[in-house]
Amino acid sequence: MIFMASEILRIPQVARRFPDSAVGRFFASTMDHRQWVGCAPWDLIQPAFMFMVGVSLPFSVARRTERGDSFARQLAHSVYRALILIALGIFLRSQARPQTYFTFEDVLTQIGLGYVVLFLLAWTKPSIQWIAAAIILVGYWAAFALYPLPPASFDTTIVGVPHDWPHHLTGFAAHWDKNTNLANRVDQWFLNLFPRERPFVYNGGGYLTLNFVPSLATMIFGLLAGEVLRSERTAMEKVRALVVYGLGGLAVGAALHLLGICPIVKRIWTPSWTIYSAGWVSLMLAGLYYIVDVRYVLVHVTADYIIGSWRIHLGRGLFEVFGRAFAPITVGAATLLIMWLILLWMYRRRIFLRI
Repeated sequence: MIFMASEILRIPQVARRFPDSAVGRFFASTMDHRQWVGCAPWDLIQPAFMFMVGVSLPFSVARRTERGDSFARQLAHSVYRALILIALGIFLRSQARPQTYFTFEDVLTQIGLGYVVLFLLAWTKPSIQWIAAAIILVGYWAAFALYPLPPASFDTTIVGVPHDWPHHLTGFAAHWDKNTNLANRVDQWFLNLFPRERPFVYNGGGYLTLNFVPSLATMIFGLLAGEVLRSERTAMEKVRALVVYGLGGLAVGAALHLLGICPIVKRIWTPSWTIYSAGWVSLMLAGLYYIVDVRYVLVHVTADYIIGSWRIHLGRGLFEVFGRAFAPITVGAATLLIMWLILLWMYRRRIFLRI
């Protein structure tokens, strides 16, 4: 959440203003999304969201079952939640547009599209969940691999990709190239079933509706991690299990990429990316669980601000106090602070918005 909210700091944009600085190049490369192949810390925000949806589900199902909710009631609630997530994602994407912008690649809609299936899997054994994830990933990989490549004479500018784009994939990996893959063709059919300002041809970032299919596997991996946390294992056994899952995910995902079987591409959620990113998130979860639940190192930040205790003059040059080049970061930091204070106020009054 902190990573996502801190995008408002615009650190990569500021860092690019200093191309000769090693520090600038570091922040520009690590605090922004990869153009196509690879993984940066910023790319792990969405998989972390989806993974944690899976982690939380076993606890939610157990709590609702203990209070007497039937399976049918919980299933109905999962359908309701899925529809709300899909509608909310479309609503947010439609802001500042003359008509409803039907698009389904947003993280909320992606979660919603797979949530009911995830809920049903939460009632099965872990072995069934592993099998389901494997079928999803192998099947999705095969569908892309078998989809015919465009002819060599195909004009990629038609789908928004310059001929000289440095991130083009070649050879077998071209099956996962930007906007010439199976899922983009599906979107050219599916998204044009809805009213649009103009016919859909491609997504500028290469994101796809069908991303929800392998994203479901990400949530299943989270579901398995949640079962580990709910199990009767000791705390250190849980940490070790999450670390093993994490290292295994990194190894398998990297191997699929390096062996040329499937490239790691976050924007189209390739199977190798699904496994690789789940590995990173599992390691992060293991670290947090160890710090908080094993070592009991609770970091509690108290911000008791007394508005008006200081007389601050918000002059025109306030946000340029560190220089004009750093003004976007200063403005973003001030905005992030205000957002954090609002959330702190809501948290202290136990004000939560739940679906």
